[in-house]
Amino acid sequence: MAKQTIQITAPEGIHARPATLLVQTAGKYESTISMEYNGKNVNLKSIMGIMSLGIPTGATVEIIAEGSDEEEALKGIVEVIRKEGFGE
Repeated sequence: MAKQTIQITAPEGIHARPATLLVQTAGKYESTISMEYNGKNVNLKSIMGIMSLGIPTGATVEIIAEGSDEEEALKGIVEVIRKEGFGE
């Protein structure tokens, strides 16, 4: 299992556009990838799951990947979050 904590810096938090990019990126990997916020854990391959978290700016989330390509998956998700300016 690979994990990384990220702070959300996007002024709007995680809304539809960032959620869509995260789902598209997560879908490229075999591993199970999830996001945890406020005690709730959702599948990062589900846009409805991500949206249900209601993640605001300044929130701290944990990305968790588990499976055959977990390290690569985690790196890919974190790269998208940073590159698109959603978090750090």
